[in-house]
Amino acid sequence: MYNKNIKLFIAALIIGSGIWQIIEGSIGNGIMLILLSSIFIFLYFKNEFILLAFLKLRKQDFEGAKAWLDKIKNPETALTTKQQGYYNYLLGIMLSQTNISKAEKYLKKAIKLGLSMDQDLAVAKLNLAGIAMTKRRKREAQILLTEAKKLDKHNMLKDQINMMKQQMKKI
Repeated sequence: MYNKNIKLFIAALIIGSGIWQIIEGSIGNGIMLILLSSIFIFLYFKNEFILLAFLKLRKQDFEGAKAWLDKIKNPETALTTKQQGYYNYLLGIMLSQTNISKAEKYLKKAIKLGLSMDQDLAVAKLNLAGIAMTKRRKREAQILLTEAKKLDKHNMLKDQINMMKQQMKKI
């Protein structure tokens, strides 16, 4: 994994050589180099290990996702703020299966750092509501559920929210 500043430096070098190729008359090479630099610019905003961890998580491979996340050595310095949010979000989701106290810490940190998609924020708040409900904090769980419902604009979490509301009535 390259540091985020190294990615920008590499992209600037490739763009510079692409412009040089265009000036020298090799327009095709120059355009190709400029397009190649877009990969490094994309990877500046989206960390490659977080993307691979998302792919593993979609297949329910928690060990594989954890292995990709473990390759990020210093998340505070190597990642941008949004990437740190998603790093903590993924760790929180994976730990919600085993250790809810650590999962709650990671999910709260992810919400504080910020997630770019409302759906991811809704899932994080729904998981936090489930954790609060298991710890018998009914009021906090209700607040988090209403926030998750507001963020779920496509009604993808409607069934889970309704199921959780039914369980809260039993408490």
